[in-house]
Amino acid sequence: MGPLKFDAFSAGVEPGGLRTKNEIRILVCYLLSSVDAPLAKKDLIEIAVENGLANYFEITDAIADLTEKGIISISGKARENCSATGTARMISKQLDSDLPATVRHKALCAATNLLARAKREQENRVEIKRARNGFVVACHISGGDADLMNFSLCVPTLEQANIVKNNFQDAPGTVYRTLLALVTGNQDVAAGILRKKNGGMQ
Repeated sequence: MGPLKFDAFSAGVEPGGLRTKNEIRILVCYLLSSVDAPLAKKDLIEIAVENGLANYFEITDAIADLTEKGIISISGKARENCSATGTARMISKQLDSDLPATVRHKALCAATNLLARAKREQENRVEIKRARNGFVVACHISGGDADLMNFSLCVPTLEQANIVKNNFQDAPGTVYRTLLALVTGNQDVAAGILRKKNGGMQ
């Protein structure tokens, strides 16, 4: 068996990342098959590029090629959501072992976190509105059919408004438990929640 031919651009790819076009196509099939949910093109690209798994242009080309061949399907108003077809699932099942285990693990963790965040954002809305002295950030914590809690913060800049939005949507449960403990007089509980925050917000 001859040496593996690297035929993909490797700019931005970390050691252990993918350097062949075929591996990158397999990665797309593997991701979509494993999460068993549609992923936006931009999210597939973000997972590959931000984790140093594949070059931006190569992952973009791979998605276009797989779409053109009908191996992955496209849906949504903007035709941005990618899903695995039966062919993509078959490719993943037969060839995912061609991908390094570290690549599979990093990609799947990134995709799972991304889907979890999307679910949190859908269930816990944030609205940013311009006000006279800056911006108002309105946060809603969902309890299913109704809000469990909602609150608004005034901040001077749009940058700060987006920081509030991102931090809230990273951990709406932590925000809810902390505020509930504070307003019900359980300062010790609130302090305990905040101490645990550094171990990972949820």
